[in-house]
Amino acid sequence: MGGIERLRRAVTVYPTAADSVLAAVLFAASLLPMHPPGGPPVEPPAIGAVLLSVAGCAALVLRRRHPLPVLAVVCAAAAAVLLTQQSRGFFVLTVGVAAYTVATRTDRRTAAAVGAASAVALGMCAVVALGIGWLDPAVVVLLLWFGLAVAAGSAVRTRRAYIAVLEERAVRAEQTREQEARRRVAEERLRIARELHDVVAHHIAVINVQAGVAGHLVRRQPDAAEDALGHVRVAARTALEELATLLGVLRRDDEPDTPTEPAPSLTRLDGLIDSFAASQPIRWTTAGRPRALPSAVDVAAYRILQESLTNVCRHASGATVTVRIAYETAGVTVEVCDDGGTGPADPGSSGSGLGLIGMRERAESVGGTFSAGRRAEGGFRVRAVLPAPLVDEVAT
Repeated sequence: MGGIERLRRAVTVYPTAADSVLAAVLFAASLLPMHPPGGPPVEPPAIGAVLLSVAGCAALVLRRRHPLPVLAVVCAAAAAVLLTQQSRGFFVLTVGVAAYTVATRTDRRTAAAVGAASAVALGMCAVVALGIGWLDPAVVVLLLWFGLAVAAGSAVRTRRAYIAVLEERAVRAEQTREQEARRRVAEERLRIARELHDVVAHHIAVINVQAGVAGHLVRRQPDAAEDALGHVRVAARTALEELATLLGVLRRDDEPDTPTEPAPSLTRLDGLIDSFAASQPIRWTTAGRPRALPSAVDVAAYRILQESLTNVCRHASGATVTVRIAYETAGVTVEVCDDGGTGPADPGSSGSGLGLIGMRERAESVGGTFSAGRRAEGGFRVRAVLPAPLVDEVAT
């Protein structure tokens, strides 16, 4: 099999050289004396037969590039050989190769039509030259030889087309896998960027505000300044812990017991409110009966609240903030309003806008809706409606 594979590869790489070798072999075969059935022994070919053999065999060198003209030339040479009765054997091989090539290079209908026309033409020449009938074995063998060549060529063409389809499908499947991998990488990068933004921005904002408070009160009210610095320490420690958790997830994502991400939840809302309450008056209410939410919804609600309070701290420091969480049958609604400041009315109006974009992406990622903008009575409002249908417990 190794030798056959190397020969096939050589023919594929050097098709003209391979066809030249084939033409030379057929020309050498055409010089041998033949004894066809139904006719007298044939003498060694004359100069005319040699010239016709050269014409017919030489044309095969171009069979891949011009299959139909080559078949016409080969059939013409074979017909001339038959009609002059100079030789009656070699042409069967040359016309077979030419007909096979036509079948591999053209569609099935063209190959059948051209093959049938060539077979009938040469069969008629044989009937006229030899004085035999159409049912004579020599004519029947000639016709069958054409049919076999065309059938073999059609089979090879079909197999090549099938292999080409399989290769194309394999390429498309590989491209699809690569696109899916790139999509997942992009989604993971976006998720990591959101987590880093939420974790870092919130705590840095708290540290910034509390450090400012401490600097303002350090001389006049040292006790209050010390409390503010305590909040700075707590916020810094919490930020480091959450960053360590997130980085641990990235380093050990192949371990099945590793948490997939930090687990913020509305159950930790007290700590979140307390981290801002020292410098930002916050009133918060809960409507409906609190319940466990799906993990993705719980994380999204917490992060939206966290980012909203961070934005208030940045853009409306000192304003009164109202936080409302409403548990409803269809889900949970999170709303954060402030009564002052000029928070960004849209993602591009102030700052980078990544906060509002991230909150919108979080809400939409769980099938919710998000809105943010200035209020008519002043201040800014953020509202997110996240789906979390209440599952009724049916007693059994």
